[in-house]
Amino acid sequence: MAELLRKPGVLQKTRRELMEVIGTKRTVQESDLDKLPYLEAVVKETMRLHPAVPLLLPYKAKNDVEICGYTIPHNTQLLVNAWAIARDPNYWNHPFSFCPERFLDSSLDFRGRDFEYIPFGAGRRICPGLPLAIRMVHLILASMIHSFDWKLPHGIHPQDLDMQEQFGMTLKKAIPLCAIPI
Repeated sequence: MAELLRKPGVLQKTRRELMEVIGTKRTVQESDLDKLPYLEAVVKETMRLHPAVPLLLPYKAKNDVEICGYTIPHNTQLLVNAWAIARDPNYWNHPFSFCPERFLDSSLDFRGRDFEYIPFGAGRRICPGLPLAIRMVHLILASMIHSFDWKLPHGIHPQDLDMQEQFGMTLKKAIPLCAIPI
């Protein structure tokens, strides 16, 4: 929601898609989600910029292995920095910008097949809650946008929103978002 409130044009585009697909007579249902590609792009872009867990579960090398010219000794514990990978300019144009359009007509997915985009991990260590998380995040966000127009409190401008994150086991906004439903 914070990223959408920072970019009112993206919020309106998402709301327009919801109104075209669902209309005003009924609520968002799970069966509607597959018909909302822009909403999916918004969620993917949000998960790229703000992964729930910045450092994936640690891996431990069972054997000595060489990767990209580096030798990883036996029993070395490795941490994968998903946060940094998602901001790497070698993989992403304008890596610090919130731009859902980058995921439209893109085959990149968060199911662990594309290593430049792994907010839920990959392989055998992928998050077991992934299917539920994907459905619930889409459904909750769609319901919030479809049900209300949103605005920031008086005197706060979109460009003034503080997007700093509090580092920990999970990432959360350092200053919680305050938004007003209309």
